[in-house]
Amino acid sequence: MRLYEVVPEGGAERAVIVIQEAFGVNDHIEDVTRRFAQAGYHAMAPALFHRAGGGTAPYGDFDKVLPLYEGLTDDGILVDVRAAVDHLHSAGFADGSIGIVGFCMGGRVTFLVSLELALGAAAGFYGGGIATGRFKQFPPLIDRARELKTPWLGLFGDLDTSIPVEDVEAIRDGIASADVPTEVLRYAKAEHGFHCDARPSYNAEASADAWARTLAWFQDHLEG
Repeated sequence: MRLYEVVPEGGAERAVIVIQEAFGVNDHIEDVTRRFAQAGYHAMAPALFHRAGGGTAPYGDFDKVLPLYEGLTDDGILVDVRAAVDHLHSAGFADGSIGIVGFCMGGRVTFLVSLELALGAAAGFYGGGIATGRFKQFPPLIDRARELKTPWLGLFGDLDTSIPVEDVEAIRDGIASADVPTEVLRYAKAEHGFHCDARPSYNAEASADAWARTLAWFQDHLEG
């Protein structure tokens, strides 16, 4: 599995796993990974499409996205994330000092991982398929929301046509009974992909606020 990894000069006390959008570990995801490193984190982005040969797809071209999903399942994703966690263990990081953040499909992955692993913190940007399934190999996760083991922050846009506000509120209600800290934030003027400055839906104000809140969430919950 290809891994894009950036280590701050002088090292870091905390680490972040960056989970890709549905378009792969592209220039944007690599830029986000570098931004975390600039904020002082040992940052890495595993390329989850390796079972289909790897690669990326252009934004909006789902004819090229779907072949990349070949062989991708929740079980396989968990194998890949555990491999990334093990890689960080070998670099000296304990679970409590490791965070995970994801965008688009990666937002759902952070929720899935938070159900299975007790990491330090997680943040999911506009993760679809948590409350309502979108792909048959990725079932809804909302019925397990109270099982969260990792503190989870969800960030959503009210204008996201793929994730209705009703679904976002269902997530908020579902995670309220979890035994770890949770929070859901909504941005009234934001669409799907609002954090990505390479997409037409980019919203600078929402992006800046969500980024700051993500860094604060990691600062509050990660050890180190």
